[in-house]
Formats: sequence, structure tokens, C-alpha cells
Amino acid sequence: MNERPAPVAQENALAPNDPLAILNSIGEVVYTWDIPSDRLEWGPNVRDVLGLPAAAVASGAAFNDLHAPDSRASRFETIMKSQLRDQGAGVRYNIQYGMRIDLPSGERAPTTWIEDTGRWFADQNGKPVRAHGVLRNFSAMRNDGQTSVLAANFDPLTGTLSRTRLAEQVSRQLENAKRRHSNFAFILLGIEQLSEINRRFGFNVGDELLAGLGLYLRSQLRITDAIARYAGNRFALVLESCDQQKMLAAGRRLGKLIGDRKFDTSAGPMSCSVRMGGLVAPTDARSVQTIFQHAEEALLTSRSRSAERFVAFEPSLALNDRKRRTQAMADAIVSALNDRRISIALQPIINAASGQPALYEALLRLRLENGDVMSPAAIFPIAEKTGLVQLLDRRVLELALERMSADPTLHLTVNVSSMTLHDIGWVDQIQALLAMHPGTAGRLVIEITETCAIEDIESTCRAIGDIKALGVKVAMDDFGAGHTSFRNLRRLQVDMIKIDGAFIENLTRSADDRFFVRTLIELAKHLSIPVVAEWIENRETADLLTEWQVDYFQGDYFGAASEDAARGRAQSQVSAA
Repeated sequence: MNERPAPVAQENALAPNDPLAILNSIGEVVYTWDIPSDRLEWGPNVRDVLGLPAAAVASGAAFNDLHAPDSRASRFETIMKSQLRDQGAGVRYNIQYGMRIDLPSGERAPTTWIEDTGRWFADQNGKPVRAHGVLRNFSAMRNDGQTSVLAANFDPLTGTLSRTRLAEQVSRQLENAKRRHSNFAFILLGIEQLSEINRRFGFNVGDELLAGLGLYLRSQLRITDAIARYAGNRFALVLESCDQQKMLAAGRRLGKLIGDRKFDTSAGPMSCSVRMGGLVAPTDARSVQTIFQHAEEALLTSRSRSAERFVAFEPSLALNDRKRRTQAMADAIVSALNDRRISIALQPIINAASGQPALYEALLRLRLENGDVMSPAAIFPIAEKTGLVQLLDRRVLELALERMSADPTLHLTVNVSSMTLHDIGWVDQIQALLAMHPGTAGRLVIEITETCAIEDIESTCRAIGDIKALGVKVAMDDFGAGHTSFRNLRRLQVDMIKIDGAFIENLTRSADDRFFVRTLIELAKHLSIPVVAEWIENRETADLLTEWQVDYFQGDYFGAASEDAARGRAQSQVSAA
């Protein structure tokens, strides 16, 4: 936000109860917009609120020119594209948007965030002709506890756009590009070896590196470009009016700048190595989901080519072949759902203190028409890509609740995907299914992955709160695989943590894994969150985890997942162990 000009001493100073003094104290200014003439008149305190003279924003067009490109709303679009009708009393609006007001030095200024409340009025033909309202500058309120709007739109760690706002930004860019017959670039940038940095130096250092890179990337982009926290170690860049040649040049430039730079952290100056994948839209993709998918494919390709730090998406025979395989798998999933060939296998989760099963994880099994059974690892990537994962998640939950209704002593955990968790109707579906199976809510645990949780931390917090309000517990699965910060883990308020099995698998052979797992356990203990260790395959690993006071064990050593008489067989295995 611009620094407010020093107040000029006036002969007739405003009294404390003067309306203008009150408006200044709360950062508000009134305005009237005559739409046919585009004349925009402001209250006398416009300079105090915006740091601009009234002459600089004397028209709707001049005001709209200051609109930040990464905002999801504007006054002009809200009024001129409104589907509401003026019935004689005007039409109320309340919107939030950002403005870019350059500093006197000409330097790029941070976004000034505005809340705009008013009414617009129409002529006899229903066309908007006048609007008046109150504009409030709430950028200064970030430290006053009034952060709900900002928190929903921005990643709290890096200050970049949230995943939700990114989707809105890309959607708006698609509309503009189609209307103007232009292109824009979408680039995914991933930090290499962030997991290793977290393991060696701690999550706080990893967070500092992410925050530093986010700030640096923002400083290197044009005012019309946008940057968002895509997920975990990845940022997304949206470059307006950019063809492939410009995109490649921008990618090479950013890669070199980042590679040559040291980022300050509490562990000392740290280098940062990145890889990038990008595409030009709408040339390479015409929907938000396809843009994300193609960029992920390009980034994945860059990771497999040691010499290429930036890879541009391009259709290929291999990609077309992959699409055919994807379609075949999607058809198999739909067929299995229709023919009721989806089932669940139960794997015990053992109470470390008693040595007995405390609950079981319900794992999806898909049986093909020829009788072969497919594992979740082969199913879910395709299901997520084709939009079928929500149907699978619902079916697994249905089967789990049926088992629990039949056995009142059974406690189950059920995995849900990111797409399902962030679906606005998912909690209602859970509630409806629980109503069909009374008494099961308190015995059900919903598992979400760490990566899923941090894709949109605000949305995840709301979803977890809604699920827990139903009496259902929530566990974070694959903990340690993503990059959840300590403060976000506290905010999420999960009931259980399941440490990623990749770190447990080599526990007896890797000193780094032992250090990392002990760190995760101590963190969870500090937050009073029970810990489950997965993928336990031998006695040595179990003994080590017992020494570190892990609460629950899971893995083939204590019982493999089984569809038939799963609980009986698992019980005997636990007793034998």
C-alpha cells in the first residue's frame, strides 16, 4: 500500500466527531459514478484513503485501469454484467478487489485491497446509469484480525494467490484470450529436493525458502502477470499476452536468475534448484483443468530430462498412447461401478500398548471382468484425471458404513481424494450416508493426504471442521511426504497422523530416515496428536518404533489387507507376532 501523505495543517481542523474524520479513521471514502458520462466523483478524503488525488480517478475508465489483474472482481463488471434488475430501489453490490497504485518513484507498488459496497440504478430500459457507494481500503487491517477475505484468496506462507484464486485467474485469462484472439502462458515451477531440505534442516527452513522464492518470483513478473502457490513445492505463473517463444525465454531467464541466487534462511544462505513445465493457452489447452494437466505433464517430463530445466508441452505419440490407456482404464472403472465389482479389503491398525487391532483401514479393490484384482495405485491416478475418483470415494464409504452397521464393534478409516474433499457437496453426502447407518459416525475416520491438505489450506480447514461437526474423526495420511508447516498442522486440527510409509520402509537402514521420523513423532507428540506408522514389514522396525512411543502400527508384519474374513485373519496374525 502507498504511504499516506503527511497531513497538512489546516486552519479549520476536523473535529473528532466530524463525518470526514470518521471516514478517514476507518479508511473509507464515498463516491458517485455517472455511467453515461463516465464521471466519477469522490468524497474530499479520497487522497487519504487511496493516496491519489481525485483528478487521477475522475472517470470510471481511469479507476478501472488501476484494477489489479489478479483480482477476481471489479466494479465495472459487477454492475455492467449484472443479471439482477433494478426494481426502483437500486441493486446492492458488495465486492472485494485489488488495485495497483504506483509509487511516486515509479516503483511497482504492492496490491491495495478494497471492499466496495454500494447500489446501482437503472434507466427505464433497465440499463445501469448511476452508482453510488462507499469504498474501504482494508489492506492495513491484515494485522487487526480481519483477514478472512485475504486468507481465502492468498497462500499465508508465500503471499501468492491460493489454488482456488489461481483457477479463477486462469479462467478469466481464457475468456480474455478468446475475446482478444491472444495467448497467455501457464508455467509450473517446482523446487527440487525440498523434502531433503526439510529432512536435514527442518520444516521452518523449507518454509523460509518457499517464502523467499515466492517473494523473488513476484518481483520478477510484470504487473499484468500472476503467481500462485500451486501445491507443496510448486508455484504457478500466469504470463499475459505470451506466445511460446516468449514463454521459453521467460523460463530460461527465471531458471538462470534463481540458479544464481542465494536465499536467506535461518540455516544460512541457501541455493534453490527448480524445474519448469509450461504451455501456451488456448493454443495447447482450452479449459482450466486441461491447462493444469498439460503443465503437470510438461513439468514431469522436465524432471526426467537432466539437461532440460524447462519443457514446453507438446502433443506426442507417447501422450496419445497414454490417453488411449487412460480411456481404457476409465471404461473399466465405470464398468466395475455399474456391475458392483468394487469391494474393500481391511488392514488392521494396531494399538501399540495392547497389541490388538484398534481400527482397520478400508482399502479399495476393483475386480476386472476376467477376475483380476487391481490395486488402488493403478486406479486412482486415472480416476483423478478422468473425474471418476469421487464416484469411487463414495462407493468405498458406502461399503465401509455397511460393514460398520453389520458389526457395531468395527472402527474403520476411509481415504478420500483432494477432488472429493474440496467438493462443496461432499460433506452433505457424508451426512446423508451416516443418517442411513446410525451409530457409525463415532467409529469412522476420514483420511486425507498431506499433499491434498496443503493444496488449499483454507478450504481444507473448513472441510475438516464440517466433517468433525458430524462426529467423524479426520486423519492426515502420508505425513512427511508433503511440506506442511508446523503452524498449518496446528490449524488443521486433525485427530491422527499417519507417517508416510516411504520413511518407515528403510528405517533400520537409513540414519536420515530415523532422524526424520523421530522429528515427525516429536512434533506430533508436542501437538498431542496420535501417530500411526505405516508399512511396517519386520520386527526390527516395530521394535524401534515402540521405543519411540508410536501410538499405532500398520503394515504387513501386523496383518495384510484382506477382503475375506479380514478381521479374523488379521487378529491371528497380530497374536502370532
